[in-house]
Amino acid sequence: MYIKKLRLQDYRNYKSLEIGFSPNINVFLGHNAQGKTNLLEAMYFLALTRSHRTSNDKDLIRWGSEFARISGVVIKDNSSQLKLDLVISKSGKKAKLNNLEQRKLSSYIGNLNVVLFSPEDLSIVKGNPGIRRKFIDMEFGQISSQYLKTVSQFRQVLKQRNVYLKKLQHHQTKDLVYLEVLSDQLSAYCAEVVKTRLDFLKKLQVHIEKIHDQITDHQEVLKIVYSSFYDSTDKSLEDIYGIYKQTFKDNYQKEIQRGVTLFGPHRDDIKFLINDKNVQDFGSQGQQRSVALSLKLAEVELIKEQVGDYPILLLDDVLSELDQKRQTHLLSSIGRGIQTFITTTSLEDVDSSIVKDPNILNITNGKVQQEEV
Repeated sequence: MYIKKLRLQDYRNYKSLEIGFSPNINVFLGHNAQGKTNLLEAMYFLALTRSHRTSNDKDLIRWGSEFARISGVVIKDNSSQLKLDLVISKSGKKAKLNNLEQRKLSSYIGNLNVVLFSPEDLSIVKGNPGIRRKFIDMEFGQISSQYLKTVSQFRQVLKQRNVYLKKLQHHQTKDLVYLEVLSDQLSAYCAEVVKTRLDFLKKLQVHIEKIHDQITDHQEVLKIVYSSFYDSTDKSLEDIYGIYKQTFKDNYQKEIQRGVTLFGPHRDDIKFLINDKNVQDFGSQGQQRSVALSLKLAEVELIKEQVGDYPILLLDDVLSELDQKRQTHLLSSIGRGIQTFITTTSLEDVDSSIVKDPNILNITNGKVQQEEV
């Protein structure tokens, strides 16, 4: 899988751009604040219909414009060609696949798979649980459109239930039968979301354990543990459904008092353990960086395993953040026919012994010029 061509219109600091890429390694070279990261963000958005830098899509529209457009031509299986098109306006966004408008974004996402490496990856390990939940939902959503649909349905029912709990809290209604109906619906979606997360994390564990073992010269064992209010280990879909249904039944008065749903995958977390110790609490900065790197490299392998093709790698100013050992592990993964985009202010950060014959693109104030190597 690789991006053959990218077109931008009124996106960030790009008024109009059409550019082709190498299926191997592409380097965006330039000073800071010239638009290098904007190009990676555009590819990320083209794949996932959201930015990794802002939750407000309006930020992507060039100042003074009514809308922004990102279009791309993607080659899959070295033969089939897909045309992806996204229009971002102040009223929302529209997605097209091969010129056909997609009614739901869940049917669009997954046609282009990307894995982004950035200095902010450390927050997945160090940050709050919401960051980790967002990470697993975004990444697993690339692999399974059904997971995306289930998460969307879960959020809709969760919102309805929270609204109704507020009504009960403020004595605007006394009907507990409808709360029971919503609780049953939510229990079913909770079970599906959690079971899918557990299944994917189990597969991710196989890859991350092996990769981290190599990075740390067999000194550390890394494990991912799903953290919820109950022990989810070896639970079936029916078991999880029953646990949620009983939990909502036992705690409805507390939830009415608080006016919010207190249990569910929207409150769960994942923990990273090195030699059975929580990295977030006890890991050094170096260990936390190694975990973040192992996680992203494991994600690459999981996507390859599940969809049959490697994702596109987006390396946003990360080479200068890594020591030689970790950089070598990252760059060595590139030499397997994976299309890679690297942003950097200097080619000195790019190991020429590993990254050979890159397609270098100079970025200056929203202008792109290809460099002959």
